Amino acid sequence: MKMKSAKINAFRTWGLLLTMLGMGLMIAGTAGIVFWGSAGKIAAAIGLVIGLISMTASLAIYFWAGMLSTSAVQLECPECRKLTKMLGKTDRCMFCHTLLTLDPAKATMTAEQLESQKLQHP
Repeated sequence: MKMKSAKINAFRTWGLLLTMLGMGLMIAGTAGIVFWGSAGKIAAAIGLVIGLISMTASLAIYFWAGMLSTSAVQLECPECRKLTKMLGKTDRCMFCHTLLTLDPAKATMTAEQLESQKLQHP
């Protein structure tokens, strides 16, 4: 089974991927000048432009994830007891990847059962 992560962490992962892709394209394009001389200037220009677009997309994703993070619901994970953020009605814990929900229809444990479990295992 593939390990899933929290929605905010998934957005940040895509932002990091685009940053690395953009930097790699910029470096590879600039290396074209070293390998092909003046003929590599075209490869450098293409690599720098596509890399800049990728880096700009990464900036937009990081900004979007940051704005989502400010309005996310904070709650304590019932498994690891750490404070985590949740987007939407269902999400995963950022730390232990436990499924979390705010929708009572999708919950497998009621709030009363959770409280009684907390009292039994402090």
